[in-house]
Amino acid sequence: MKRLRYKAGLAGYLAAAFCALAIVMAAALAAVIARTAGGQVKEDIGSALSDLAQQASDKLDRDMFERYREIQLLAQRPDMGAAAPPAARRATLEQHQKSYAHYAWLGIAGRDGKVLAATGGLLQGADVSGRPWYRNAHSNTFVGDVHEAVLLAKLLPASDPQSLRFVDLAFPLADGSGVLGAHLSWQWARELERSVIAPASARRQVQAIIIDSQGKVLLGPPGLIAKVLPVPSQDTGYRVERWPDGADYLVGHARTRGHGPYPGLGWTVLVRQSVDTAWAPVRTLQHRAWWLGVAMAALFSLLAIPLSRRIARPLRELADAADRIRRGEAAELPQLAPYGEVQALSRTLNSLVANLEGRVSARTSQLREAMQRIAAIIDSAQEAFVAIDPDGHVTDWNPAAERMFGWQRDEVLGKSYIALLVPQRFHAQQAAAFAAASGSENAAFGLRLQRELIRRDGEEFTVEASISRPSSALFTAFLHDISERRQVEAMKNEFIATVSHELRTPMTSIRASLSMLVDGGAGDLPADVRHLVNIAYQSSERLVRLVNDVLDIEKIEAGKMEFRNDALPIAPLLDEAINAVRGSAAQRPVALEREGNSRGLQVRGDRDRLVQVLVNLLSNAIKYSPQFNSVTLGCEAVPEGVRLSVSDNGPGIPQAFRARIFGKFAQADSSDTRLKGGTGLGLAICRAIVEQHGGTIGFDTEEGRGTTFHVTLPALS
Repeated sequence: MKRLRYKAGLAGYLAAAFCALAIVMAAALAAVIARTAGGQVKEDIGSALSDLAQQASDKLDRDMFERYREIQLLAQRPDMGAAAPPAARRATLEQHQKSYAHYAWLGIAGRDGKVLAATGGLLQGADVSGRPWYRNAHSNTFVGDVHEAVLLAKLLPASDPQSLRFVDLAFPLADGSGVLGAHLSWQWARELERSVIAPASARRQVQAIIIDSQGKVLLGPPGLIAKVLPVPSQDTGYRVERWPDGADYLVGHARTRGHGPYPGLGWTVLVRQSVDTAWAPVRTLQHRAWWLGVAMAALFSLLAIPLSRRIARPLRELADAADRIRRGEAAELPQLAPYGEVQALSRTLNSLVANLEGRVSARTSQLREAMQRIAAIIDSAQEAFVAIDPDGHVTDWNPAAERMFGWQRDEVLGKSYIALLVPQRFHAQQAAAFAAASGSENAAFGLRLQRELIRRDGEEFTVEASISRPSSALFTAFLHDISERRQVEAMKNEFIATVSHELRTPMTSIRASLSMLVDGGAGDLPADVRHLVNIAYQSSERLVRLVNDVLDIEKIEAGKMEFRNDALPIAPLLDEAINAVRGSAAQRPVALEREGNSRGLQVRGDRDRLVQVLVNLLSNAIKYSPQFNSVTLGCEAVPEGVRLSVSDNGPGIPQAFRARIFGKFAQADSSDTRLKGGTGLGLAICRAIVEQHGGTIGFDTEEGRGTTFHVTLPALS
């Protein structure tokens, strides 16, 4: 039983299409949202880091501006001039130091560079004329970049390495008597960084780094202090970059620009955050977008199923009605449908169904008339017609068959044709042949076969049968009685054989006598007599060959010629055939050539008969080749076995003669017979011998270019 296979309907295809479309659209929407929103969130995160760096930069500038202005105003006070006692000036400086804890040192140096007054008395009397802050104050550079403590390194307590790094502020005194200098502890920058960055760092794990105009790290993680980093080309912004520790960071940056009269020192504030941490909100947003897409795809897919069923319902109803009509049930195709296409299809199918019965009736009538004509032709046929079913039973029997076999139609219908028509000794053979033909599409259909059959009265006779198989359930055969023709052919063959046997003995004697005369056995003969004797001798030779050929062909057709079945190497056969015709080739003259490799090739058969075939083909080629030309004997292995070929460069075979070239007594024309000689039986004998060896013979020719005869024999492995 065949296994039922489910075939999806239109609703299934529509549901699948809608689901696929929903999935694609949801995926595309999720991808767009994730990409667009993700890009915007990245922009916002980077801008936030840049803003944080800008805030730190601005706070640095403003705080430095405050210190810058304090020291500038202090230097302008009259009580800082030379008129004030050193003790008073020192007291003023110490009082100012207490107002801001990050002033590490305040001092006044005279015109000679010696410190006149200083907080804590540190460096009083020391010469600072060589220090950068002192020189810069005279050249109107009032602020100096971060540097390590030199003279104060051993005088100030070092609780933190940052406390021994200073930013210098220095202004000339108002009366011109010296310079007021201040060392601002770099610890100030650390506390300022904590005040700005610490709140954000607690939430976002960010770090602040300050670099100078050359990229040297002034403030940052201990591992980066004093290292040189690339300086951003823009004043503000953000970027993703890989740092010396091998990690990728999102970095916001802002360059200090000074404030008011404070010119700034070109510092850049970098605020960095690990990329994994920075982009975490982006990934969260993308995941949510994808989950949203999945939810939308699932929702749309669920909605697609009932929607597709609703769309396909009119077509399903139409298909169900059409299927009921196919089964022969009464059904009305639906007329009302929500779609114009379905309505048009319903109207068309209704019209088709309405016209179908009339057309079927007309075709049935035509078929009935055709069957009647065929039956009339078969009944009036002169040849017997028999139809047989796959079981071998007779299903049809025309009047000619009644006359041929003596059985009436009603007597044979439904009975086995083997039991009725085939002689008993052929029953098993015929049953096997019929079974083989029943299972084959390429049996001997269309060929005319000769078979022995039996009449009702037991008389056996020979028929020529033309068998066909118009359908898998029917075999047909037209039978023609050829028993009379076989009798005539048998009488003809017997007559020819008798005449040939009767002619062979006297012709052999005549040829021997004439041969003796030609050889001078009766003495020298006059020239005209010798000429006549030669003509008689050649004619007797031809008659003897004709008699021998006739006897050979009669033996082969009668199945009386014996063939040996020996394993034969090909090379000796070719050598023997070449040697046999070498004399006639030299007389022509024509050159004999060999081509191909026959080493190792073998066939099974009769040596003398195969040499006879090759000699016959070579003799014909020599006769029809132009003088001083060549005849080629070839040999090659082919998939079918061993192919032997004989090629000449003669005139070729005329088109009209090619179809009957292998027939008995076949020659191109009478003039050719007179010029070339021959019996017309040579090629017929060749074909009979080759077919007896299970081989085939054929030729390729072109008029004016020559002919190649080829013989293919089964190879012996």
